[in-house]
Parts: sequence; structure tokens; C-alpha cells
Amino acid sequence: MFPFQLKVVSIPVKFNFRQIKNREIALFEGPEGWSEFSPFIEYNNKESATWLKAALEAATKPAPKLVRNEVAVNATLPTIKVDQVSTLLASFNGCTTIKVKVNDFVNDHLLLQEVLRHIPGAKFRLDVNGGWNLEEAIANLRNYLQEFPDQIDYVEQPCLDIADLKSLRQTVKIPIAVDESIRKYLGSDLTKLKEVADVAIIKWAPTGGFSSALEVIEKIQLPVVISSALDSSVGISHGLSLAASIPNLYGPCGLATTALLEADVTSKPLIAENGYIKNRRIVPDLIEEFKAVPARQSWWQDRVNEIYAEVSS
Repeated sequence: MFPFQLKVVSIPVKFNFRQIKNREIALFEGPEGWSEFSPFIEYNNKESATWLKAALEAATKPAPKLVRNEVAVNATLPTIKVDQVSTLLASFNGCTTIKVKVNDFVNDHLLLQEVLRHIPGAKFRLDVNGGWNLEEAIANLRNYLQEFPDQIDYVEQPCLDIADLKSLRQTVKIPIAVDESIRKYLGSDLTKLKEVADVAIIKWAPTGGFSSALEVIEKIQLPVVISSALDSSVGISHGLSLAASIPNLYGPCGLATTALLEADVTSKPLIAENGYIKNRRIVPDLIEEFKAVPARQSWWQDRVNEIYAEVSS
């Protein structure tokens, strides 16, 4: 039986993010404070167990030693329409690095043009989620580089295949960041990623928490960007603690994503101010306001009990 009582909330999501209308999040309090367990609904027990490991560590063990008190953050644009760009950008105060979910150049270059209308000096991070094969990646990135020659910071996971990433890096002169190549293969030899990538994207919960993330970062030996998984401010606080402990940050981190939620579990949410977020603990004082219905409370309690029993046996 899981040793902590869950408090499950359901938070409305802005726009179109992962095709969900409400983000369900299970919160619990341990001796080191509040923590969050929020693997997406479709994740199986094995994948979710990594998130549970992170949640338990944050609730029961001290955060790593900090080397900074605040973390620079980027804005994140999910799959949205051009006329929605201005409204969403306003939620990321002071952010000039913009992560944009893209499918291809033809459909999505207008999003980048619209961002530059509002933030002329913006730098872009193109997030593909492994959606391109090698030929598509080469064609799309050459087009992006031609139209936005000085604005592309890096492309995140353009291809899933490692051989394709290596060929792409040799063909198109653009920095490559890897996300899925890390968190979906945590048990494999990640040292080889240095041959195909320039930046490592690390997420607190999907990587298994502070200790696991720091071990992975040490193995990969790449500059790091800490990102998030549509967390509440509780989860973001742990991502910030991780980011604040890492000397070799590449640049702004993807930790301002509470802006993609319509609300939060705290009256003092972690949001960007002048492009930064200060690292601080979060007490979720709005749990009752967004409490999930009893059936969903039971579903999450059963889920965490089952996963905890599997990892404890």
C-alpha cells in the first residue's frame, strides 16, 4: 500500500496540448514537503514507476545543493493557431527563447513569423518529438534555416532513429537536442548520445527524480536543458530545484509551462517574471478548488498502490 494519501486535482488545459482538456495530477505530502505524481493516463505501470520514484524522492529526501537561486526559462507554444500566439506569449513574461511544437515547415513557419512580430529578437527551439524521418528532417530544417537564419537555437528530437540523428547532424548545420532518446532508453548506454546531439533535455519526473537525473547528466556529458511534463507548480518546483543544481545548463529551461494550464494548485504559482523563475517550495493551497471527482480519486489511488506494490516487491 502506498504510504501517503493522495490528493487528486483536475486542472483545465489551455489550447491543444496532448489532446487533453484537463490535466489530472496526484499530490501528496512527505517529510520534505509536497510532491507530485502525474504520469499521463496512457502510460503503463513500468513507465509510470519512474515518475513515482521521482515523486517519492522529492517528498522524502532533501533537494540537491543549489548553485543558483533562479532559473532562466523559455516560452512554450503547443499546437496552436497563428491568431492565438499573441495571447499565449503574454503568459511568458520576459521570455525571448521560444519552444515551438512543429510538424513541418509549410504549416508551421507562420507561427515563427508571428512570434517575431511580437518578439523581434526571439530564438526558436523547434520541437518535433521524433516525428520526421531523415529526408523530412533535412528538407524542413533547410527551409527553417533559410527563412530564419539567425533565430534557430536548436531542433529537439527531429528523428527517433539514432543513425538518422547522426546523419542529420553531419548534413544540416543546426544544433540537435535529444529528449525521447534519453527518457525512453534510461537503461541503455547513453554515453553515445554525444556523437549525435549537442544538448540533453532532462525532465525531473520522467527521468526518475533528482539522483537519477544527475546520474544521467553525468553519463551523457552534454549541456543540459531541464524541461517539464505539464506539471503543476509542485512538480515545477522540483524541476527548478534540479535546474538550480546543475552547473552546465545550456540556457533557458522549459519550466514555465504552468502558463499552459488555466489554473494551478497554488495561489502563488511558479510563472515567468522577466524571463526567470525563482526557486522556492510550493504549498498547494487550492487543492479543494480543483479536487477531482471521487471516481478519479479512487482510480489514481488504485493506480499508485498497484505501481508501488510492483516496485516494492
